[in-house]
Amino acid sequence: MTPASLKALQSAEFVMGAARHLSLLPEIDAELITWPVPFADGIPQLLELRGKRVVALASGDPFWFGAGSVFARHLQPNEWTSIAGPATFSLAAAQMGWPLENTLCLGLHAAPLTRLRAHLSTGQRCIALLRDGAAVQELNSYISDNGFGDSDLTVLEALGGPRQQVTAFDQLSEAVQHPICVAIDIKGSGPAISKASGKDDALFANDGQITKRPIRAITLSALAPKFGEHLWDLGTGSGSIAIEWLLSHPSVTATAVEENSERAARAAHNAMTLGVERLDVITAKSIDVLDDLPAPDVVFVGGGLTQELLDALWNIMPVGCRFVTNAVTLESEVIVAQAHAAKGGELIRIEIANSKPLGTKRGWSSAYPIVQWSAIR
Repeated sequence: MTPASLKALQSAEFVMGAARHLSLLPEIDAELITWPVPFADGIPQLLELRGKRVVALASGDPFWFGAGSVFARHLQPNEWTSIAGPATFSLAAAQMGWPLENTLCLGLHAAPLTRLRAHLSTGQRCIALLRDGAAVQELNSYISDNGFGDSDLTVLEALGGPRQQVTAFDQLSEAVQHPICVAIDIKGSGPAISKASGKDDALFANDGQITKRPIRAITLSALAPKFGEHLWDLGTGSGSIAIEWLLSHPSVTATAVEENSERAARAAHNAMTLGVERLDVITAKSIDVLDDLPAPDVVFVGGGLTQELLDALWNIMPVGCRFVTNAVTLESEVIVAQAHAAKGGELIRIEIANSKPLGTKRGWSSAYPIVQWSAIR
């Protein structure tokens, strides 16, 4: 601990922390309170001590996958001070000799391992926080199952404390004890996920109701996700548009609406598999739930566009909201052509053809053309 941390401890009336933290303390006069499990149960106890000199112990830097942001939400700015120490990521990088600015840092101690899926690519280095020893085995299996079984895993326990151990995964001889992180040097021939829009169709389980890769790339370009924005994906089908939107940045959010229950369940499964389980999938007819959805920054209608739905959306979308739709049928083309004439925006026609065998030679097989209308409310 830094001198400032030790001074705060010596002057504290109460010290709250996990049992493992309290066991490492020097002799102090403060009353010790063991932080309960689950973590949220300790917040009311902490708040009851308002007006007292209280120290809450957290690992390393409490504002990097730590408890600091939780404390800050419940306290006024003048009620707290953070005295940060080296974070687990910094300690792990120092052990591994990895430049932290080029190393992916993930908190998987309270999140599914699928969060790692989009980052599985040979050459990527990652430091991941894990909940317990069992999760180390689960992580190794998950990486292997996705085709990256050649990866090097190093298990780092209780960094910075008297129980610190650093062990290569294949040399573990005893149970791993919390707190744990794992340094992963990813290697293997598994399928890496492209960082560009228009990801491989094979990543999305579907029944044919999917925006194909080239059209999806053009559509994501039109949707143009920006920091913190919320998307409505109406008629989501396999969820591919909403999922790629979420993969663009961790700050963006999305609500997907799908009338077909099997497709809605499939979209949710695809989101979980690709590590964006935060996708909110609603099984309903789009026009029936518009009033219940969080306000959008961007709206995409991928299926089921009607004049009634378009009118309802135009009335409910906030000013400045971006709108994009892809029309395939002649009926929906008429709707977007009239809307473009009345409201402006951009109207484009997209035609894709793929080469196919034609006798002993090859020819072009054209997909249905797409008419895309994008506009700002």
